[in-house]
Amino acid sequence: MTTSAQEHRSPGLSTRIDARVLRHDRHYGLSTLFFGDGELRVPLVAASEDSGVVVIIDARDVSVALSRPMDISITNRLPGTIVEVEALDLPYVRVTFELGATRLHALVTRESVERLALEPGLRAWAMIKTVAIADVAPQASDVPTPRRWPARGSGD
Repeated sequence: MTTSAQEHRSPGLSTRIDARVLRHDRHYGLSTLFFGDGELRVPLVAASEDSGVVVIIDARDVSVALSRPMDISITNRLPGTIVEVEALDLPYVRVTFELGATRLHALVTRESVERLALEPGLRAWAMIKTVAIADVAPQASDVPTPRRWPARGSGD
């Protein structure tokens, strides 16, 4: 029995994140974005520093690690807590991370959920490849501002 490609198409799940452009690194062709719960490195965006952008992260591009990822090529590694594990049509499962105020969806297989024993309340790492983040658009509305360190000798 054969199965059509349509039956195995992954669900279209994504996360929208409002962010601010912190800096551009033209040498590497990357931009660093600040959002309320951390930073993201993305391919160079056509927005000026300090301007607002909206980032769409496809859940298929988010991986899960149980321990702090080291010695890997994935640049965006965000610690969080799994708050929901929702079974979808096999083989898919939506795992939702709470990074603070941000909820980030990951699309994984049921096999991965069982092998890693993923469940709500578990601390884990969400990982997003920089090259997978292609949907970044300018945004005019209010975006998060990083906390500035007090100036030396300011008494703060």
